[in-house]
Amino acid sequence: MLDNADVLDSINAVDWAAIPGRAGWYSPECAAAGLRDLASATSNLEAAKAASRLAGGGIIHDHSGAVFPAAVVAAPFLLDILEHGRPKAQGAALDLLSCSLTHEPFAGYTRVDTPSVKGVPLCCAIAEQIRARDDALGAQGHGARSLLADTAEHWRFEVRDVAAEYEATAVFGLLGGTFPDGAHAAELHDGRRIIQLAAVTLEIPPNADSDEACLRLIGVPVDRVRAGAVLYPAVCGERVH
Repeated sequence: MLDNADVLDSINAVDWAAIPGRAGWYSPECAAAGLRDLASATSNLEAAKAASRLAGGGIIHDHSGAVFPAAVVAAPFLLDILEHGRPKAQGAALDLLSCSLTHEPFAGYTRVDTPSVKGVPLCCAIAEQIRARDDALGAQGHGARSLLADTAEHWRFEVRDVAAEYEATAVFGLLGGTFPDGAHAAELHDGRRIIQLAAVTLEIPPNADSDEACLRLIGVPVDRVRAGAVLYPAVCGERVH
């Protein structure tokens, strides 16, 4: 079960007002209070009221289909509630995570810095946190499994090794999520640089026992890529409300 005291302390420790968000739309007070109330909710009414605060400017603005950077910070709390919370709150947490993943950010508030990568699209930063709980969420029922399926579209590839190919560069590393069939635009994150790549294909897919895979970066010189860089779908970086 959810350790309510620890979760509430962690929510209170966040400086929600310091998280950037579009003025007049993002409400730090709703983020903090909504998460506290959802973690403590014991009835449908309490869960619905807490979710309404979070969806009305706390982490998303559901009516307009917008998501705020605060949703990235809120994701681990919502995942805790989904995994260990009371049944009345679990459904609300699932809906909020799904909306956070699919809603679009406002211009100027489309990216966040994660502990390992700078300038990550909001949806991809949320997806990384969901994917880290895939084993536990897979046992949470159809709704959680559907969330994991949506999360897989926001793939992430961490480069471990690089090799030159004819008119391309092969990168070997770890793939999180599902790389779609065919060639797709991607963005390569290397430090604070974000390099737009026109065409990336999956050369060697991961298997059931490992996330190791190989991507082919078409038309990219080998000296433009180094180990430690991370790739994300370009379409995620282009999303804006």
